[in-house]
Formats: sequence, structure tokens, C-alpha cells
Amino acid sequence: MRYHNITKDDMLNGEGLRVVLWVAGCAHACKGCQNPITWDPSGGLPFDRLAKEEVFDELDKDYVSGLTFSGGDPLHPANIADVTELAREIKARYPDKTIWLYTGDTWDKVKEYEIVKYLDVVVDGEFEESKKDVLLHWKGSANQMVIDVKNTLEVGMVVLYD
Repeated sequence: MRYHNITKDDMLNGEGLRVVLWVAGCAHACKGCQNPITWDPSGGLPFDRLAKEEVFDELDKDYVSGLTFSGGDPLHPANIADVTELAREIKARYPDKTIWLYTGDTWDKVKEYEIVKYLDVVVDGEFEESKKDVLLHWKGSANQMVIDVKNTLEVGMVVLYD
């Protein structure tokens, strides 16, 4: 897996104060994307031991609510195995921290992946420029859903996160 940035003390990409891992690689290429530099899976830097330690150093802080995976697309084939493993490790090490994930894939596809066992919130769907609304909470366009993963899996239908 490769990444472009690790943002600390972020309040825009999930609830609370978060660490955001911006991965490289996205096949959606949404018109109007705010991060087209992250589309190339060969771009950015290798996610190595030092980058992982940087993420964990932030998550060690009591006031940090959790981690958000964004990009690019964390579920891109170049990322999904490593993102899943990192999410599994974070949930084991920090069970009270939340994990959010932004993806251009829809919930119908995302729910089939192992990673959902470790996620608290998924923001799904491609960004659609014609449905852009800056007043939306946690998402960029009206077609996207902010999904409460645990409750969705429990009841068997999509439960939106408030």
C-alpha cells in the first residue's frame, strides 16, 4: 500500500478529533474529486513501519477519537489487503477508537469485504459533482450514504449514522 499523507488532529473526516490516512489508488476518477493526485496507486510513499508508527503514536493519545481511511480509495485492489490488516490491528489495539472509511464503492459491494468487521462508519458511493452540497454532514454529494456499520450488520438493512 502507498499513501499521500497522514493528517493529525482532523475534524472534517469523521466524528471527533481524528487521524486520517490518505491512501494512493482510486479507479473511480470522479469528476470534481478534491484529491485527484491520489488516484495513481503508484503515487505517494510506501506505507512502511515508520508511517504505521506515526499512525499509532497519534492513536495512543487519549483525545484522538480514531482513524479515518480516505484517499484515493482504501478499497482499491492495491490497498484493500493492507487496509484490512491495519484496521484489524487498530481494533485489537484500540477497541474504543472508531474507524471510518471513505470509498467510491457502494454499500452493496463494501458489505462483502472482511474489513466491515472492523469499521464503525462507511461513507459510500462515488462523488457526484451534480449532487454536491457543502452543507451535507460528512459527505460531499447527496447520493453518498454515511452508514453506521455495526447497526447495519445487526439489523440487515442500512442504518444511517447521525
